[in-house]
Amino acid sequence: MFRFKIIAAGVVACVLAAPLQAALAAPASLDELLEQTKSARQREEQANKEREAKFLAERNKQAALTAEARAELTEQQRRSSALSAAFDANEKKLADLQAQLDARAGNLGEMFGVVRQVANDFSSVVHNSIISAQYPEREEFISKLATAKSLPSMQDMERFWFELQREMTETGNIVKFKTQVVTPQGSAVEAQVSRIGPFNAMTQGQYLSYLPSQKQLAIMARQPGSRFEGPAKWLEEAKEGYVESVVDPTRGVLLSIYAQRPNTMERIEKGELVGHIIIAVGLVGGVLALYQLFYLVTVRGRVRNQLRFPNDPGQDNPLGRVLATFKGDAERFEKDAEVVELRISEAVLKEVPKLERFQSFLRLAVAAGPLLGLIGTVVGMIVTFQSITESGSSDPKLMAAGISQAMIATVLGLGIAIPLLFANAWLSSISKSIVQVLDEQSTGLLAERLEAKGHA
Repeated sequence: MFRFKIIAAGVVACVLAAPLQAALAAPASLDELLEQTKSARQREEQANKEREAKFLAERNKQAALTAEARAELTEQQRRSSALSAAFDANEKKLADLQAQLDARAGNLGEMFGVVRQVANDFSSVVHNSIISAQYPEREEFISKLATAKSLPSMQDMERFWFELQREMTETGNIVKFKTQVVTPQGSAVEAQVSRIGPFNAMTQGQYLSYLPSQKQLAIMARQPGSRFEGPAKWLEEAKEGYVESVVDPTRGVLLSIYAQRPNTMERIEKGELVGHIIIAVGLVGGVLALYQLFYLVTVRGRVRNQLRFPNDPGQDNPLGRVLATFKGDAERFEKDAEVVELRISEAVLKEVPKLERFQSFLRLAVAAGPLLGLIGTVVGMIVTFQSITESGSSDPKLMAAGISQAMIATVLGLGIAIPLLFANAWLSSISKSIVQVLDEQSTGLLAERLEAKGHA
């Protein structure tokens, strides 16, 4: 009997659900187990009924939401249909209004095209005009008008006409105004600017270029030269009347090109070693020519003074030293006339080297100058052909350096030869005139002495 109870209790425990097993306490007998089972089943039925009621309530709520959503969908579909009909009606109305606008506009469309075309052409002028440095705000307005998609208003038309008129008026004006100027170091400073129409502008004797991207004036990093500085200052200092100044009809292009021209030192540097040698020869020849010219002019003056006092020979001039050879016993002039004549010739020949010194070097420099220039020309042509060979093309920019070197050397050679040629001829004429005076005076004085001795 005891064993049967244990087996029966084990079987019932196996068939109970897990929550029910947790809810039941260990039964003391089969009756208590039966009661517990009934109680658990009742609780389970109650929980099922509650879940079923909750499910039904949720189902009803979902049905209500579904009905509400369907009603909203129906309303939105109705609204969409209404909006679609209104959109179609508005499209038709817009088409009718556009047709009415086109009909009333008439030739305004053609005028708009002309305005856009003129504004587009004028915008390039304004963008590059130096006048825009004084009126920078106009460029934005012209650009917007040139790219507009609709008809311009009357205010825009009036301002466009005003900008056209102002450009024409300012083209003929010379004005002074203050604005920001970019220095060669890149900093912007405020300066007083003088502008000649749309051609060029200047400040403190320096010429300015216009930077369209920055809408500012900038001092040219390389100025055209000192010969242009004076007219710029005269214009800046002028208050009224007329002054001489520089006007660039190309609006800055010619000034920029002229500023890029090399100065004298840069041209000499392009001659390189041959050019330096030619200049050195020319400088030496020039110094010697100037020194000898000063000497000959001084000697000629002293000789002229000596001519006024032939009987009082001095040692500070060639003629005086030659005449001093006549001093001595007068009895010897008749007996040793030939010896005296030779002494006189000796004295004259002794003075000739000083009178003709450096002339040989000057003649050598005159002959060597063009030859040295020819060497520089050949070297420059070699550089030119080498650049052509290396680049494989005959680009003038690549050939310019070699050709410039060749031409500079030629110019330098001729530049020293021609002045030294004239200097040598001048020195030679002065020295020959002095030697001729020495010969004439010495020979004449000898003849006078001999004649006087003969009459005696």
